[in-house]
Amino acid sequence: MVAPVADDETKELNRMSNWDTLAGLALTIDGYGLSDHDRDYGSFTRPSTVVHLRGGGEEGIGEDVVYDTLDQIAHRDNGTPLDFSDVSTLGDFCAQIAETDLFPLAAPGMEASRHYRRWAYESAALDLALRQAGTSLHEVLGRDPKPLNFICSTRLTTFDSEEGSSVEPVTKRLARYPTLEFKLDPENDWTAELIAEIEGLAPVRVLDLKGHYKGTPVDVDTDPELYAAVAEAFPEAYLEDPDVNDETRPILEPMRDRCTWDAPLHSLDDIKGLEWKPKAINSKPSRFGSIEEVLSVYDYCAAEGIAVYSGGQGEVECGRGQIQYLASLFHADTPNDCAPSGYNDPSVPEGLPTAPMDPVPSETGFRWG
Repeated sequence: MVAPVADDETKELNRMSNWDTLAGLALTIDGYGLSDHDRDYGSFTRPSTVVHLRGGGEEGIGEDVVYDTLDQIAHRDNGTPLDFSDVSTLGDFCAQIAETDLFPLAAPGMEASRHYRRWAYESAALDLALRQAGTSLHEVLGRDPKPLNFICSTRLTTFDSEEGSSVEPVTKRLARYPTLEFKLDPENDWTAELIAEIEGLAPVRVLDLKGHYKGTPVDVDTDPELYAAVAEAFPEAYLEDPDVNDETRPILEPMRDRCTWDAPLHSLDDIKGLEWKPKAINSKPSRFGSIEEVLSVYDYCAAEGIAVYSGGQGEVECGRGQIQYLASLFHADTPNDCAPSGYNDPSVPEGLPTAPMDPVPSETGFRWG
């Protein structure tokens, strides 16, 4: 008689199954190249580099979403010395990339960039392996893509200190897409009047409190009164990345089931180490860095009853479709912050898909649309 497998062992076997299936995919790489796809949004430029892995008459692509332009330029100008001679499977490649310094000339501007670049190479390798096998990600994993719910993440327009913020970014998008839902960043100049105005415009599903951003252009000073005001005005919204301290704890404790986490999460261990077991998390695949880690996060959250919603990194190329693909497979119904890239464009172009978006996986590879 075979002894039953303990629950913890079952979870581990389930966690490993998806990765083992992908890791065993045959992979041949003859070389690689890089192409720049920076996008100018007027007030800022989003740098982006696409990694092209080639082999067996196929090409795999992944997007490097490192935010620092100088880090991106150094990557494009110099590349990274890579030896593919010992690579015969996707698992081989990912193990090699894990041990490779993808910033060989100088350390990146922020440590998280190492994860972002690793994800670009691993996602390109996954795409190539699947295309060489003549199959798709959902076919290999045995999961059907589902219609994808998404929301639009935007910041309100800030004018001078006397005028404060304007809801124009919201109203402009609603004029073309009236059913759109939002993720917004409450800021220190939000007044009661502004909050009431937003409340009357459109559903807000996520409030990003930016409590873990320090020394960045999007910092928000911790303000217990702001936390209380927006939490009350938008009772259905997740409260993402609050700064939990002695001042905010009395406000947040009764709403801890609404608190979700994003910026502090770079691994499964980070999720397990949170002070409060979350009811939901924001999963940015590039922030976790590796395919194996992303799959372990999905499996752990499914086993523990933790909802997952996708987070975008301002991708402008294939990376946005890849996170939409993953969301469609693993958490299609949640407020996924992975709207088509056009929603991030200040011009708000016409003809964009609306939520829920029909699945559009490519016939082969790790590509969407």
